[in-house]
Amino acid sequence: MLRGIRGATTVRRNDRKEILARTAALLRSIVRNNGLAAERIAMVHFTMSPDLNAAFPAAALRLLPGRGWARVPAICSTEVPVPGSLRRAIRVLVLAETDRAAAAVRHEYSGGAAGLRPDLVSSRANRKGGSKR
Repeated sequence: MLRGIRGATTVRRNDRKEILARTAALLRSIVRNNGLAAERIAMVHFTMSPDLNAAFPAAALRLLPGRGWARVPAICSTEVPVPGSLRRAIRVLVLAETDRAAAAVRHEYSGGAAGLRPDLVSSRANRKGGSKR
């Protein structure tokens, strides 16, 4: 079954190293918590808030451990600049082949994005405060 796995994080400033590091950390968490491998990923779509442009977050795929990440199709785009929306945000949608039921998929939100989608974060994470999701 093909499932969409959501995630988001924020950075402190528009800095290439920080964008790549935070994006790689978000991806590692999604991969680890959903039992994924590169060959089971159909594609990854990244978006960034309009105030970020120092790096392509898709480049963070090459920072993941293991083989095959350079072959995963990925694309980046800019979020719609809605007034009052979260600043310095990086969002991701991973389409992956998995045997997990939709309710068992682990979506990951961290940094200033931790409260964006509490409805997608597992109840276990909410009991722990949700600060790492």
